[in-house]
Amino acid sequence: MPTLILVRHGRSTANTAGVLAGRTPGVLLDERGTEQAAALPARLAALTLATAVSSPLERCRQTLQPLLDARPGLPAHTEERISECDYGDWSGRKLAELSDEPLMSVVQQHPSAAAFPGGESMRAMQARAVDAVRDWNDRVAAEHGEDATYVMCSHGDIIKSLVADALGMHLDLFQRIHVDPCSVTAIRYTRLRPFLLRVGDTGDLTPLAPREQPVGADAVPSGAGDGTSDAAVGGGGGAP
Repeated sequence: MPTLILVRHGRSTANTAGVLAGRTPGVLLDERGTEQAAALPARLAALTLATAVSSPLERCRQTLQPLLDARPGLPAHTEERISECDYGDWSGRKLAELSDEPLMSVVQQHPSAAAFPGGESMRAMQARAVDAVRDWNDRVAAEHGEDATYVMCSHGDIIKSLVADALGMHLDLFQRIHVDPCSVTAIRYTRLRPFLLRVGDTGDLTPLAPREQPVGADAVPSGAGDGTSDAAVGGGGGAP
């Protein structure tokens, strides 16, 4: 079966504003995200790619555009099933506000039971994303061979849920996974089981460095960024 290169979209204006974007239209890459997207063709230069698949949201399409410009013959497709989680009434709200919502503790500790008001459940989010990947694996293998590699640009929670599926992890553990903006996660699918080859690879180790804290403040775990050990719903904004 093919090798899937999962790319999280570059850093967005919602990431830097601390907003849960969800499917809100008009959320674009910020200056740093644009730089990350511009660097993607060089990072993937050694790979022969069969096709490119994107979430329909603008920030994903923007992230893939430099790669498509660098490879004019690379087929490009849009896949609705790898769009961002439908956060419903939470979409567009500040993450700092949402931390006080009773549902947030469920999202963090028991996500398989979490359903967003006016939106979808996290179980449904994972199920549609896994179905999409399985379908694309079959399609790419049929058209390009079992050893083909293809790229798919999606969102933090989608990618984390796909990694959990590949590792045979229950969805309730997926918040232990972290993927930065424009990071690369690679999964090699075989007839019997998937193999996780890379997760959240940004090409440098900057995101692993401790964040600077005010004097006397508690340390913030790498990737948390909000003074807690909770996972960033939606994926977080990555290193400055």
